[in-house]
Amino acid sequence: MSVINLDHMSANPLLPEVQEAMIAAIRENLGNPSSQHRLGERAAELLDESRAAVAALVNASVSREIVFTSGGTEAVNLAIKGVAWAKSDEGKGKHIVTSNIEHNAVIRSLRRLKLMGFTVTSVPVDERGRVNPETVAKAIRPDTILVSIMHGNNEIGTIQPVKEIAAVCKEKKVLYHCDAVDTVGVLPVDVQEMGVDLLSFASNPFYGPTGVGGLYVRRGVPIWSLFDGGVQENRKRAGTENLVGIAGMAEAARLAARDMGARAAHTRKLRDLFLSKLPEYLSDYGINGDPENCLPNLVSVSVHHVEGESVVLMLDDEGFAVSTRSACASGSLRASHVLLSTGLGFADCQGTLVITFGIDNTEAEVMKFLAALKTSVTTLREISPLYKNGQGVPQ
Repeated sequence: MSVINLDHMSANPLLPEVQEAMIAAIRENLGNPSSQHRLGERAAELLDESRAAVAALVNASVSREIVFTSGGTEAVNLAIKGVAWAKSDEGKGKHIVTSNIEHNAVIRSLRRLKLMGFTVTSVPVDERGRVNPETVAKAIRPDTILVSIMHGNNEIGTIQPVKEIAAVCKEKKVLYHCDAVDTVGVLPVDVQEMGVDLLSFASNPFYGPTGVGGLYVRRGVPIWSLFDGGVQENRKRAGTENLVGIAGMAEAARLAARDMGARAAHTRKLRDLFLSKLPEYLSDYGINGDPENCLPNLVSVSVHHVEGESVVLMLDDEGFAVSTRSACASGSLRASHVLLSTGLGFADCQGTLVITFGIDNTEAEVMKFLAALKTSVTTLREISPLYKNGQGVPQ
């Protein structure tokens, strides 16, 4: 059975042009970019060209502000830990501000730093999942060295007021890291306009290969490497670069710069179709996130009185791939910290589906999915002791 992917936040197909760029890099039998001979020089040229393409996607002032990593998780770890260690070494302080809805890469990086004597303040969000810049300003202390608040949330799609948060950080003379893994290549991201100091991203959300990402580090920002080794990536990330993956990421960046608007329009159209037709197929549900400031390809829907994992498994049997939360947190029995932070109840958190559309999806697939969703939810409610006579029964 063929599977219709409605979980593009977890995995996107490689575009044919990206595949060709990666195959070309393999066939050229390139050397190590750090080597001084002819093969190394050719590899270094490809690395430089790729860095320039990725830098252009986020409007970095110079290409060397881009540090290639193994993906978004490493980029986040490098930003947070690298700055924390560098600032601590300078005696600047050991306090960091974040929000309650960050990705696990941020949360667990900060958890590790706490074991090293750092302190963390996590600011709340409103019911739409938005951070108030004034709350960030109040959380900043004289010993604050870094603020880490994301751009677009990967579970509810809410877009944060990054520019306003960056202005607060600049006024307070505190560095700002923005996790933009789910927005770079999906929405216009301009680090100059945003005013961020560090910005992490990954290749896969804009149809590049998995296992490769990057970190924008504004010139002059102190940062320590996570790895001990060579002097690659301008001494910010030791280890030989994944040149094949980087070549694919660069081609994906060029295509994203060209096609981003059309892609967003397509997925937004599918999202709007799903939301407009959903009342005809489903009752007792809620939509999470900010309806106005949101990712164009994501819908978070809490289906009342059912368990989300059961819906996912039933939909999988019908040939549809959806998720209940971030892929990095799937398999956990805990309710989503993102949804809980918006005030959603535990039961509704457990009944939440995350649907993400891609450029390969069609309107016909959306309609088929709605029918399959109705069947799955109806079946589960009929066998549920908590759903009687068409309404939920309190536990």
